[in-house]
Amino acid sequence: MHIFVGLIILIATLYWGWTLKKRKHYQGKQWRHHAWPAIFPLLISLGLLGTTLCGWLMLGLLIYWSWHLIARQHYRGKQLVKRGWPILLLVWVSLGLIGSVTTTEVPQTKVKIETVKKTHNITVKNDTELQKLQTANSSSASSLKAQATSLAKQKAQIDKRKDKNKADGATKTTAATTIKTGTNPSPASLAAQSYTGQQTITVNDNQPAFSAADLTTRQGAWQRYSNLDQLNRVTAANALLNQSLMPKSQRAPLTVTPTGWRNKRIASGWLYNRSHLIGYQLTGQNNNPKNLMTGTRSLNAPEMVTYEDQVADYLKADTSHYVRYQVTPIFKGNELLARGVQMRGQSIGSEAVSFNIYIFNVQTGMTLNYNDGTSRTTK
Repeated sequence: MHIFVGLIILIATLYWGWTLKKRKHYQGKQWRHHAWPAIFPLLISLGLLGTTLCGWLMLGLLIYWSWHLIARQHYRGKQLVKRGWPILLLVWVSLGLIGSVTTTEVPQTKVKIETVKKTHNITVKNDTELQKLQTANSSSASSLKAQATSLAKQKAQIDKRKDKNKADGATKTTAATTIKTGTNPSPASLAAQSYTGQQTITVNDNQPAFSAADLTTRQGAWQRYSNLDQLNRVTAANALLNQSLMPKSQRAPLTVTPTGWRNKRIASGWLYNRSHLIGYQLTGQNNNPKNLMTGTRSLNAPEMVTYEDQVADYLKADTSHYVRYQVTPIFKGNELLARGVQMRGQSIGSEAVSFNIYIFNVQTGMTLNYNDGTSRTTK
């Protein structure tokens, strides 16, 4: 854009000079006296046109001036040297302008040695910390992988136990809503049972043996918890379960201390759990001392949970579903730690839920003292 403006100003200046000379007939000193202001726009135009272009224009004007002096003024010999020496000076100037090359000087960045050393030290420090973090992450990843493998094995074992429990009774559909044949055994007869390696066994051929009165739904859903006995031990819990009794909120931490509570850490975690007779997911009963007993971890889960989940799934399927349910802790004599629990369940008007089982209160690798709940590792 500045070249275009320079050319316009240059043409206008030349035209002005030509007008002063030709139209107004300025000659000699008179022309110089009236035309000198034209020099200023001439210089401005040359500045806008740039160094190299100015050199070419100046050279062209010098050639014209030389021709004018020689051809028009008839300068010859010494007279040409005397009159035309300024032309030589301006020729050198124009050639210098043409030959000049505009270069952009790239500034050199000076980096002090101290700055380089400081940057190097920071980089080395960061690399060292990064290596430490990578090592720690690698170690954590290995630890997490080992824990995940261990948890996967435990889950597989629990799933296997739950499948076995279901095969032993939780999924059998042999029940009806009429009185069952056979009689339910007494707590004393169950307390006399010996553990032979199978933690959950069926009772009364897995027949719940509830009476017709037990199975009525005329009063709707209900739950009842018996009083503690003279030794402060928990006794039986009964309910007619329905979706309406199921909790709507998260369970709070347990604080009740049942009899036989002599808990400690073992290889698989805590030895004992505060075990609900009727699971929280079925009725929402939580810190109720009449509904909590000291049970081993394996008694609580997966053994009891297997049957609780079956009942819960059935209740959640329809608001009209009912299950008659009873859980009885089995103590022997005056012992404070239960020998096990008996669980009975019967769906009303359906054979979807029907079981009568006994779960031994034992833990693999541990010998329990049922008198007070103390324990030791099995040799």
